[in-house]
Amino acid sequence: MTPDVLFLVDATAAAPIEVSPHDPALTVTQLAATRGDGIFETIVVVHGVPQAMRAHLDRFARSARMLDLPAPDLDAWEAVIQAAADRMRAHPRAAIKYVLSRGDEAGENATMGWVLGFVSPPRQAGPIRVVTLDRGYRSDVAQTSPWLLQGAKTLSYALNMAALREARRRGADDVVFVSTDGLVLEGPNSTVIARVGDTFVTPPVDLGILPGTTQHDAFVVLAAAGHATAVRTVTVDELRDADALWLCSSTRGAAAVSHLDGVERSTDDDITALIATGLDARKA
Repeated sequence: MTPDVLFLVDATAAAPIEVSPHDPALTVTQLAATRGDGIFETIVVVHGVPQAMRAHLDRFARSARMLDLPAPDLDAWEAVIQAAADRMRAHPRAAIKYVLSRGDEAGENATMGWVLGFVSPPRQAGPIRVVTLDRGYRSDVAQTSPWLLQGAKTLSYALNMAALREARRRGADDVVFVSTDGLVLEGPNSTVIARVGDTFVTPPVDLGILPGTTQHDAFVVLAAAGHATAVRTVTVDELRDADALWLCSSTRGAAAVSHLDGVERSTDDDITALIATGLDARKA
C-alpha cells in the first residue's frame, strides 16, 4: 500500500486536517492501535470517483451503533472522503480507508478518525482456491450475543488474518466461514454468492455478517441482465453442490472460486465477466 493523502478528523469530520501520510499521526496509547477498538471502511476509487459511497457510509454508521460510538455525521465524512478521492484522480484505481477510533486510553477519550487515500493493489487475477472454516458460533449469535459484535466492521482483525493464514497453510487463497449449525456465513473480508440452479443466492445479514456492498451491486447487475437473485440461508451442503461460487469484496470485485476444500469445481466465466463489467461501470 502506497499512502498518498491523509486527513485527520474527529467524530463529526467537520474540520479535517490534512497531514503527511508519511509522518507519525497516532499516539502509542490510541485505542485503535492498543485494542482495535474502532471501526473502518474501505472504498474503491476509480479515477477519483468513490464506488458505492453511500452504502459504505451507511455500513460505517451501523458499525458505530453496534460499538456504542458517536453517530458519525455522514455528510461531513462523505465530504472528506471525496476530498481525498479528488487527490487520487491520476490513478485509474485507488482506495480510501476511513477509520473511527474510540479515543486515547491515556485519558483523552474524544474519538479520533482519519481518511487515508492510497494506490490499491491489483485485483487477484484468475479464480481462487477457498476452504471452509468453522467460525465457532451458531448462526443466531447476532441475536443471542450482540456483544460479540458479529456483523460490525471493526478494527479487531486478528482472527480474520489468522483464518487467512490457515487457508494458505491448506494451499488455498481465501476462506468461507460457516456456523456451528451448518450455515454459510462470509469470508474474512468478502461476501459469498452461490449460483444454485437458476438463482444467485447470498446469506442474510441477520446471521451476523456484514452487509456486502459489492455483493449488492453484483445482484443489481445480475438482475438487470435477467437473472434471479435471492437473499436466504445457504447450507454447507448447498455451497458444495452449487453450480458456481464467487467471493465479493470492494477491492477485489467478484472472484470466481475454482476449488472448495481441495475439490475442483466449475466456474462461469461469462457471469464473472458480466459482474466485473457492471462493477466497473458504477459511478458512485
